[in-house]
Amino acid sequence: MDDLIRLLKAWRFWTVGALVGALIGAAMFYVAPPPYRARATVLVDFNLEQAWPQETDRQQFYYLERETRKLEDVAWSDPVIDAVAESDGMARVSELRNEKLRLSQPAEAGWHFYAEDQDPRRAQSLASAWAQVFAEQVTQKVDSSDGLNSFIEVDATQIESLHTERSIPLSTYLLAGAIAFLASASFLVLFFIRPA
Repeated sequence: MDDLIRLLKAWRFWTVGALVGALIGAAMFYVAPPPYRARATVLVDFNLEQAWPQETDRQQFYYLERETRKLEDVAWSDPVIDAVAESDGMARVSELRNEKLRLSQPAEAGWHFYAEDQDPRRAQSLASAWAQVFAEQVTQKVDSSDGLNSFIEVDATQIESLHTERSIPLSTYLLAGAIAFLASASFLVLFFIRPA
């Protein structure tokens, strides 16, 4: 109880500490900024009503899950990632798969293709190329009945003039800096600064 009272009495210290921590977080944001993130969108329509017109909900659920997994496999397939690397000219396939490209939680409706890079134009270019190549590959596979249901339709709805922002906002750095400083300060007050 005495320790808690001692912590609460140091409110001026906490206020200044939170401010200092936030300033340190802001400095980190500008000294070592996070990469830019661009997002492209492809509209995926499974046409469930046509594919399973009279079947049970359970069968429809399994159909959606199965086809979604197939489309995810297409998004990360060698031909798609190789084509994105080739369009960029500088990226390696391993770099794209492990560092630069992210796929949003896929389902029916908009699939978001994210690309991160320190150069905002390159992030836009990667995201746009990935979404476009994915849409082309899926359309080819649907037209040739190559493992995908013929009712699936895809449309690259947003692949030009993509919005780009930092992958981690400044506010997160400010909050993390303030919390880290306050946690350190609490530890310091409780264990190293003895009351007079």
